[in-house]
Amino acid sequence: MNNPIPVYKKIGWVVVLLCLPWAGYAQPDSVQTIHRKRQHWVIGSSATAYTGSMVFLSSAWYSQYKRQSFRFFNDAAEWKQMDKVGHTFSAFHIAAIGSATWQWAGKTKPQADRIATLTSFAIMSSIEILDGFSAGYGASATDLAANALGAGLYLGQQKIWNETRLYPKFSFQRTAFAPQRPGTLGHGLAEEILKDYNGQTYWLSVDADKFFRFPKWLNFSLGYGAEGMLYASDQANLQAGLKPYRKYFVGLEVDLTAFKSRSKFLNSVLFALNTIRIPGPALQFSKGTVKRHLFYF
Repeated sequence: MNNPIPVYKKIGWVVVLLCLPWAGYAQPDSVQTIHRKRQHWVIGSSATAYTGSMVFLSSAWYSQYKRQSFRFFNDAAEWKQMDKVGHTFSAFHIAAIGSATWQWAGKTKPQADRIATLTSFAIMSSIEILDGFSAGYGASATDLAANALGAGLYLGQQKIWNETRLYPKFSFQRTAFAPQRPGTLGHGLAEEILKDYNGQTYWLSVDADKFFRFPKWLNFSLGYGAEGMLYASDQANLQAGLKPYRKYFVGLEVDLTAFKSRSKFLNSVLFALNTIRIPGPALQFSKGTVKRHLFYF
């Protein structure tokens, strides 16, 4: 079954984008105290946003499909696993934002990390319940695994290093594929960023100076993308005359976490931008060839 790319699969991305503008302010206080009002605000606003999102998705999106007994659907081979990488990206950053927010509300870092990790996995994975009862989809075990990987990538680093040294990042370039199937791959830039897997690249940015002698402001990064896809399965794409393929990258980029400011607003902006790859040099490995990019986004 070649499912279209549903908007709700990107809800984690939307949560990240909505939270980023204020997440930079949610840095731990110099003295860890219990801020009851802040905790009540965090719990109340999070519960309201989550409940509202689930009600909206259930009525506005799933209403077009019949209900069914809960089932799983194996979509592990679709879209060259780009959607799975997207789940990992979203789960990681929801956990990171959640931890910073709970520290702002007075929790210790270990407490905040645990709460945020569990919350991230719950938010991302609860969508699978709606999937499972929808005749148009089905719950995905590989989505659940990707959610756990993303949340675990955040928590694991805190347990090992008590800081984040590996940052999932995102970049996008418009492609010629979306206009050919706008209902699935997006109509207009905003939709294409979320839906067109051909233009997406996910990166793992390594804070290299934390491991060996390296400029503090420069990171080493590994990227993954795919192209040549109008449909979810390779078979459907091949039947349409396309040749889908994977792309791998090795690159360098500016590390925005290396720059600190006395301004909370500026720190907030840097916090937000750190989810996006700053254009930089990269080598692309695909279809048995190597391409050099002076600036790749």
